[in-house]
Amino acid sequence: MKATGIVVEYNPLHNGHVYHAHQARLATNADVIIAVMSGNFLQRGEPAFVDKWTRTKMALASGVDIVFELPYRFATANAPDFAHGAIELLHSAGCSAFCFGSEDGNIAPFQNSLHLIDRHTEKYQTAVKDAVSKGMSYPMALNEAYKTIQDVQTDVPVADLSLPNNILGFHYMEAARSIGSSMEAVTIKRMGAGYHDETLEHPKIASATGIRKSFFSSETLDDVFEFLPQTTTNLLLEWQLDRKRFGNWDSFYPFLRYIILRDGPARLRSIADVSEGLENLFFRAAQSQSSFQAFMDAVKSKRYTWTRLQRMLTHLLTGFTKEAREEMEKPTYLRLLGMTNVGRQYLNGQKKVLPLPLVSKVATFQDPSLRMDIAASDIYALALGNGTSDTKIGLDFQISPIMEGHFSSKSLK
Repeated sequence: MKATGIVVEYNPLHNGHVYHAHQARLATNADVIIAVMSGNFLQRGEPAFVDKWTRTKMALASGVDIVFELPYRFATANAPDFAHGAIELLHSAGCSAFCFGSEDGNIAPFQNSLHLIDRHTEKYQTAVKDAVSKGMSYPMALNEAYKTIQDVQTDVPVADLSLPNNILGFHYMEAARSIGSSMEAVTIKRMGAGYHDETLEHPKIASATGIRKSFFSSETLDDVFEFLPQTTTNLLLEWQLDRKRFGNWDSFYPFLRYIILRDGPARLRSIADVSEGLENLFFRAAQSQSSFQAFMDAVKSKRYTWTRLQRMLTHLLTGFTKEAREEMEKPTYLRLLGMTNVGRQYLNGQKKVLPLPLVSKVATFQDPSLRMDIAASDIYALALGNGTSDTKIGLDFQISPIMEGHFSSKSLK
């Protein structure tokens, strides 16, 4: 059976994601679509809108056959590390191709960009260091350095690495090459709203960012139903009825603020990504600011993007230290969240040759990265439930991999 991999967050899954999974299958003639999906905290340093099991159900109903969890260490990392972790897992799962959405929609410019950087590595790295030393954020520094070597060669098309999906796609290809993977890289043009678009103007396809913003501004899902497959709609309505709240920083901030004030600058300094005196800035902001927006306004600067700061705060919330991150250089297991019948057939044929352990029951596997994933899930549940009787701790031990058609959903009965 031929497997194609995709990297997803599904925060939440919408019509554009269904299109991506369908086109990935068609473009690569795949029998199986394998998704590596972030857990309960995401790459932009945010709590997920709904938890990983609910998003797994969305995926299995929308064209995905197997869902593996991207460990916390990679799911909340910068773009290169995020891509490296995801591509390692897809390669280990036996995928013959991986497919990503991009603004370009053509793989040749990405290949040309990789070759261009290879030929001018020294100039590129020097330009990155110069830009960072002038106070530029790292993503902006990479783009500026890229522009300096683009001037060297203008006779072939290269990818526009100022665009968010193009950036991730480039890093996926870079990661695949760095591990010597034979997976074919395929891209499809992103349809409808852009990655960061916050409006709902595009017919039938909107960004997940726009969908979340619409909900949090109105506290209703009524305005987003046309952008969602029916199963997603049903599961979100069920979640709202059962959990009462959707994940976002506004509701998680009291827990973050408590941790910052309790630990103080000395302990905050040990947290992953926190550097250059930011622990003092965070502590002062937590002392004076009563909302997440006000906190972020107090700590934001040109040197640190909003996303980078949010990733630091996610690590503060979960207690993820620099030392812990050093123990987790590469993914060491395949954590199965769910599968269809086709996905189960594929895994039955592959499990004896998989280079990484296949984990379906967390109680049977010991690993620092898995312990971090479990802790992150419990912290997410605690903050989401506001520490009340609605809080659901320990779900990693209670929920088995979800099978297509076997999950409970009142709305689907």
